[in-house]
Amino acid sequence: MLYLLSELSSQFNVLNVFRYLTFRAGGSVLTALIVAFVFGPAIIRWLKSKQGYGQPIRTDGPQSHLVKQGTPTMGGVMMLLGIGIATLLWADLSNHYVWIALFVTMSYGFIGFMDDYLKVTKRSVGGLKGRLKLVAEIVVAGIAVYWISALSTPVLHDRLAVPFFKDVLFDLGLFYIPFGIFVMVGAANSVNLTDGLDGLAIVPVMIASGVFVIIAYLIGNLVFANYLQVNYVPGAGELAVFCGAVVGAGLGFLWFNAPPAMVFMGDTGSLAMGGALGSVAVVTKHEIVLGIVGGLFVLETVSVIVQVASFKLTGKRVFRMAPLHHHYEEKGWAESTVVIRFWIIAFILAVAGLATLKLR
Repeated sequence: MLYLLSELSSQFNVLNVFRYLTFRAGGSVLTALIVAFVFGPAIIRWLKSKQGYGQPIRTDGPQSHLVKQGTPTMGGVMMLLGIGIATLLWADLSNHYVWIALFVTMSYGFIGFMDDYLKVTKRSVGGLKGRLKLVAEIVVAGIAVYWISALSTPVLHDRLAVPFFKDVLFDLGLFYIPFGIFVMVGAANSVNLTDGLDGLAIVPVMIASGVFVIIAYLIGNLVFANYLQVNYVPGAGELAVFCGAVVGAGLGFLWFNAPPAMVFMGDTGSLAMGGALGSVAVVTKHEIVLGIVGGLFVLETVSVIVQVASFKLTGKRVFRMAPLHHHYEEKGWAESTVVIRFWIIAFILAVAGLATLKLR
């Protein structure tokens, strides 16, 4: 919306600043942060009044979590509000990639909201039926990937870029859409699995989003893309504004989610944040890099897969409890120790992901 002010720059030179992605991305971060700060307390009070006993706590999880009974969930609502307002205010709304990212984020947020709502109202950890939830996620991702493919240049619309190599593009053909769906759905559910401790998921989400602010900006700039010898995606730079909104909203949410948490993001937030990262990765042709930058989410997901597979095949568990963060809790690590060490891992993986831009 504010981007339109740049059209008046011929009359008022100062308005030319709204043309710059860096300025608008910074404005997006601050706007989303302020929205979360301003509306967060009211949203938490409203959630408490509606939820009563708060989010149901798993009885088969770590016993230390039982003290969190009564903490409201669906805190992802404040993040979605911040992301929506900041993106609509600062992004170029004629850019289709912005609308795709918002579509996936808000749709996944709605799916997560329905899941949280059923958990709270039925006082059960079950929520939406797994198959229904998965089908809904696949449908949303399918629409988004088809939309992205239609907008992409003929050279890139069905191809997979490989990091560390200059000109390697795998032609996936008809398999591109299923692959893109896998990336978005996988990212959403990986973040969801990671969201098990206060502050554990949101900081890696912000770190990954910050990395994709840089990636989107460089990929959408022809000069930088040619210099780095990466695939130029016209229009992708505008997603830097969207990713900035994710960072700002995440910071605002962390203020209330810092231990001891006043609110949990719930599936409303975790599915939405994962979907946001997945959609941006597909647009920028950095799907594999997302697996590196979001490697912590991958590790958490793999730990669950390994645990389930091992138990079904051998009757034995590899980890004391899955996902991985619960394993270390069961080993005696304090919750804050697990969280901070996982943040450090997320930061290291983010640096490794950024390195792929230059190491080719």
